[in-house]
Amino acid sequence: MKTSLILCFLLLGSLLPAQVRRSTKPLPASAFKLISVKVTGSSRYTSDEVIAASGLQLGQTVSEDEFKKASSRLGETGAFRNVAYAFQFSPKGTKLDLQVADTPKFVPARFDNLPWWSDADLLIQLHGRVPLFKSDLPLAGTLPDLVSDALQALVVEKNTQAHVDYLRPGPLNQPIDAFVYSVSGPAIRVRQIDFTGASASEASDLQRVAAKLQNENYSRSALHIQAEKDLLPVYLERGFLKASFSDPVPRIAQETIEEVGVDVSFEVKPGSQYKCAKVEFSGRNIFPSDQLHNLIRQPIGEPANDLRLHEDMEAVQKLYGTRGYMEAVARPVATFDEANATVSYEVEIAEGERYKMGDLEIRGLDSHTSARLAEAWEIHGGEPYDSSYLPKFLDATTQMLPGGRWNVIPHVTLDESGRCASARVALLG
Repeated sequence: MKTSLILCFLLLGSLLPAQVRRSTKPLPASAFKLISVKVTGSSRYTSDEVIAASGLQLGQTVSEDEFKKASSRLGETGAFRNVAYAFQFSPKGTKLDLQVADTPKFVPARFDNLPWWSDADLLIQLHGRVPLFKSDLPLAGTLPDLVSDALQALVVEKNTQAHVDYLRPGPLNQPIDAFVYSVSGPAIRVRQIDFTGASASEASDLQRVAAKLQNENYSRSALHIQAEKDLLPVYLERGFLKASFSDPVPRIAQETIEEVGVDVSFEVKPGSQYKCAKVEFSGRNIFPSDQLHNLIRQPIGEPANDLRLHEDMEAVQKLYGTRGYMEAVARPVATFDEANATVSYEVEIAEGERYKMGDLEIRGLDSHTSARLAEAWEIHGGEPYDSSYLPKFLDATTQMLPGGRWNVIPHVTLDESGRCASARVALLG
């Protein structure tokens, strides 16, 4: 019994010439029936997933052209950086070997405003239609478009006149970090928001904060930002320093062709309530410890108010600004005692460089009035700049301004190379 062996390779979607050794005797028709496909080289996908994505099916009549198309189809998805194949004809049928190498970089796929499915259900349905999609996607290739097409088909099956699109967000001048899928067409609006896992008092405050989100467009990414910005502080000011919110879970409450009303649920995990054990300062401090502690409003032994503590850090930084340390940073580092549910803070102060007085520029007034204001300025060139002085100066010199209403716009410009702080005052009548 003689067989024909053909080896072909596809590198990054480009087919290399095949080396062929053919039998001199014609093969029967049964030799061109695909009887097995073996896949090697992938740690991300199963053999069944790769075979399904190739478009080949056991039992079909095949030729080298089908194998070229299948290999190109796999390479074009972007899921593989290399694809190679070899096949063997025999009277019993054709055996195909597929060797692939996974693309190393994948990023998550996120679904922003599709309330018709849970994430788990959506992933199952999309995986059934796009075998190489499991929740993340390669940075290049056709796979993101295949997911978009499958998602559009699912939307159409819901009898919803919505159009699916996706974005590739990422930090400025950095690679993309996700694919975000969303729909446009019908207005999808938030009706109500509820919270599970919250106490009665916390739920009341959460509902008060969440009221402004009602009737807004439903967007999971926007709701996540709002949860971090507006909802989490309800817990942080009560000492629940490790509180967290689940992703918003939507439920369609009413639906028409033009509009979909969505009720949204957040699961809250408050965690432990921590009391403040102590607040200490570290670093090279130019102010007495007592003066710094007087700016801290956190009572020892009471629930730690994270919001108030960060406001106090701003007060510490402003104090350093009065001595010319315009870029001083005060950062509280928390150490948790889980057994006693307490937290201790060590405030690290980075003073930065000291800035001296640079230029004073006054715009919008006549030269005489500008000169009078400049004469009243008490910080001389080369002296340490005082960040608290400009507001005091403007209050003290209001009577020098000509009659009428003035819009005063103060601004301080830092020259890092010369370590100078220049005050700019624009007055608009």
